[in-house]
Amino acid sequence: GATAMAIHYGIYYVLLPVLPVNVSFSLGYFISFLYNFTMTSYFTFKVKPSVDRFFRFAASHGTNYLLQTLLLNFFIHVAGLNEKIAPVPVYAIAVPVNYMLVRLAMKHKL
Repeated sequence: GATAMAIHYGIYYVLLPVLPVNVSFSLGYFISFLYNFTMTSYFTFKVKPSVDRFFRFAASHGTNYLLQTLLLNFFIHVAGLNEKIAPVPVYAIAVPVNYMLVRLAMKHKL
């Protein structure tokens, strides 16, 4: 999770000067999502990746993506945080929520 978050933020930070905030954030999220699914399967929950788990993981991350995008825009446009640091409080809120959703998706049938 921490590595996926670092990948997400790194891609966001690099793309931010050349792409809109939400596009940079989304591209970083998508790339880190692919990495995260593989690592979460093998190392966090020690389960074999499957198509079924991938779609449940994607469903939980769909909720997380919406939460993170809403929070990012809130922290930038309402709270007035700089675009470069706005993801920090986003991660502080969304990562624990996402962990619980992913745990359900990877260990249990929805």
